[in-house]
Amino acid sequence: MPTSPLQFENVTHAYGQVASVQNINLTVEHGEFVALIGPSGSGKSTLVKVAAGLEQPTSGQIYLNGSRAGKRLGQTAYMPQSNALLPWRTVIENVVLGLEFTGQRNRETLNRARELLAQFGLAGFEDVYPAQLSGGMQQRAAFLRTFMMERPLVLLDEPLSALDAITRAEIQDWLLGVWRHFNYTIVMVTHDVHEAVYMADRVVVLSARPGKIVRTVEVGLARPRERTNPAFHRYVAELMAAITV
Repeated sequence: MPTSPLQFENVTHAYGQVASVQNINLTVEHGEFVALIGPSGSGKSTLVKVAAGLEQPTSGQIYLNGSRAGKRLGQTAYMPQSNALLPWRTVIENVVLGLEFTGQRNRETLNRARELLAQFGLAGFEDVYPAQLSGGMQQRAAFLRTFMMERPLVLLDEPLSALDAITRAEIQDWLLGVWRHFNYTIVMVTHDVHEAVYMADRVVVLSARPGKIVRTVEVGLARPRERTNPAFHRYVAELMAAITV
């Protein structure tokens, strides 16, 4: 039987005496798009950092593909809130940066990156520096750098929060297309309930600190989703109510 890409089993994480998340039990299935929402400080970002191996749980276990994963760094693709593009490097040099750190940069990976530039809306911009790109294009470059790691589990920490509303909506649709094309499993942190309903198969709601799962909602809307659909707004209202409890 296939195993789940990611599983939290009774995971608690604390900074000193202050618990950020507590007793988290969550399984993410293959090809699923899961959104994490909750009030500020509820531990959403902490959870994806724990999954990525950037933080270690105080107690509990993390499983990747069914195996207990103590050392997780490099086993998933992780994208922080900031695009973290290096201003002195061109787009193509930024895109392969993660592969450099793992010793995988070579002619083959550079050719692979160049092939993907068009699909990520960056054709013709490989030799441009980040400051010469729009905010949306900078974010696409950061996504490509993340996906170049070729990890089936992608962890996104508020990747669209710095974009204006129009650009954000465009990138949402583009990211959904990339997700479907590559059949990734995505866990995304967001503060935007509308974004969560628009993008995710399942929305997980965390309580105020220490973050605990207080609600999980399956979004039963066909794609592409219409933001004007009354059913869409019923999901938004349900999740907003869960957050404010």
